[in-house]
Amino acid sequence: MPSFDISSELDMVALKNAIDAVDRVINNRFDFKGTSAKVDLNEKDETITLHGDSNAQLDQIKDILFPALEKKEADSSKRLESGDIQKVSGNKVKMEMKIKAGIDQDLAKKIIKLIKDEKLKVQTAIQGDTVRVTGAKRDILQEVIALMRKSITDFPLQYQNFRD
Repeated sequence: MPSFDISSELDMVALKNAIDAVDRVINNRFDFKGTSAKVDLNEKDETITLHGDSNAQLDQIKDILFPALEKKEADSSKRLESGDIQKVSGNKVKMEMKIKAGIDQDLAKKIIKLIKDEKLKVQTAIQGDTVRVTGAKRDILQEVIALMRKSITDFPLQYQNFRD
């Protein structure tokens, strides 16, 4: 029986390249000269930390970061979860953005519910941070992929491991 996996994997190389591009832009921009504006990537904790002198400067850094991420990997800015802005020594601020990778249980249940509501003749199973979809025909699986692309637009999904 044909099957495929719905997953959401992070391309760490593309993320590093986007962060490097943002660092180059920050270092070259006149309005960031002499400020504490910078972007740090912590691969182990999967967080991006934005540093700046004010909330407005953090917004400017985000305005540079999101297009750079989108240029490297489509919909990758949707996987960032913004944290609270924290005051650091003096008048400086920072904000941590958590990178979400994989499909959490709530999203997996939402995917399964969408497929069941459409009454498509497929079986679904949650396997860790992926959802396996199995059906009798390849055409039905393609309908599931089309449904997911239309329905879930707030989180980047990949459709992988297609087996016939």
